[in-house]
Amino acid sequence: MIQKIKETCLYVTDLDKTEAFYHKKLELPIISRKEDAFIFFRAGSDVLLCFMNDYAKNQEGLPPHFANGKIHFAFEVKTEDYQKWKEKMKDYQIKITHEQEWKNGLLSFYFEDPDGHVLEIVSEGIWD
Repeated sequence: MIQKIKETCLYVTDLDKTEAFYHKKLELPIISRKEDAFIFFRAGSDVLLCFMNDYAKNQEGLPPHFANGKIHFAFEVKTEDYQKWKEKMKDYQIKITHEQEWKNGLLSFYFEDPDGHVLEIVSEGIWD
């Protein structure tokens, strides 16, 4: 049985902007950074890999990978921290593009990173 998705890849255009957004604003610890290539972050027990598109597309040794367009993924937070994260978005002037109430009464909200990827903060238990 597959236990979980361990890592998620994004393809970015500027490592400094990516670091400022994910590390300084979303508070994800940095695992590794290679200039003009990638920056990797820890998200709980998971990993967010942010590659410069041309680097991942042309790297040797591993299968090439890349993507274009608005990639979507969600971060889960404790239900009691949901409003704090909404406030952080306001504090950092990150526009919330949509808020959704799900069938189980839990909430999530959507916003974009500097490359236009669609991110979501979900309350713990949304998929339970």
